[in-house]
Amino acid sequence: MVEIDGSMGEGGGQILRTALALSAITGKPMRVYNIRARRDNPGLRPQHLTAVKAIAQICNARVKGAEVGSMTLEFYPSTIRGGSYIFDVGTAGSVPLVLQALLPVLAFADKPVTVKIRGGTDVPMAPTIDYVREVLARLTETLGYKFAVRVERRGHYPKGGGMVTVTVDQPPGGFKARDFIERGELREIALRSHAVKLPRHVAERQANSATAILREKLRIEPRVEIEHGEDTLGPGSGITIWAIFDNTIMGSDSLGAPGKKAEIVGREAAEKLVEDVTTGATLDRHASDMIPLYLALAKGTSRIHGAKLTLHTITVLELLKQTLEIQYTLEGNEGKPFKATLYC
Repeated sequence: MVEIDGSMGEGGGQILRTALALSAITGKPMRVYNIRARRDNPGLRPQHLTAVKAIAQICNARVKGAEVGSMTLEFYPSTIRGGSYIFDVGTAGSVPLVLQALLPVLAFADKPVTVKIRGGTDVPMAPTIDYVREVLARLTETLGYKFAVRVERRGHYPKGGGMVTVTVDQPPGGFKARDFIERGELREIALRSHAVKLPRHVAERQANSATAILREKLRIEPRVEIEHGEDTLGPGSGITIWAIFDNTIMGSDSLGAPGKKAEIVGREAAEKLVEDVTTGATLDRHASDMIPLYLALAKGTSRIHGAKLTLHTITVLELLKQTLEIQYTLEGNEGKPFKATLYC
């Protein structure tokens, strides 16, 4: 059994999600202890428990310690099975964070698979669902893994109630090694600004604020999509921006909150994208800690140039080394652009 210390590095839920995905894919039983030990409310929270139960059901795993507040979890996986599944995170637990654990696993299903997840589509401290479908999905497609994300209903903090359907028609059973070093020319920037159970002008102001900054800093007019609706449990807004290069996609996002002006939401997302793009990197700060898992499961050598080295990225690389016995080199300082090479 592989033993993983959940307090290593950033010490949060990403360690658990990554460990479970690797356990299911490799077939190796894992014991994760000190789960989220560095958080104010340590142990499994509802959204982490949903990821545990979802992966367990899909790979017919036997699990010990799967309860809210548990600091230790034992996971004994079996065959990854396709088919149709429905999972409920509850309230506004993040659907994208559950997908962060599930998506690598679904690539190894024995037949096509469809997963419906209820919860929060756009909540704090997590990627937006638009980042998953417009950035992560495009990046994994370059690795030979294609999945479709359909947002049936938005869900915001604190009520949640969103619904997302993910479909993998042809599970590839693995990923391609590749280099994310040369990004090529910038071809287009697009943004989707949404506001639900709020006036339409909230989404428009978010978009206008972001557009002004992108026009000034990157000298490009973005393609704008405004999404406005009422089919949600509670009000919420947000914006996701993605830049399409010849060889990669880079993205950013920001969410609205009570008392937070729409102009600030748009500005935050645009400034974050500008900051990452102007580093000359090929992966944005968020993809830099998501993509290494896929590359570590590919055979061969892969290289990445990330816009910002975060503790999340450092932790993921070390976890991949421990569980898959890969080797890697890392050049750069935390908070700065970096380069890494994975030998798999």
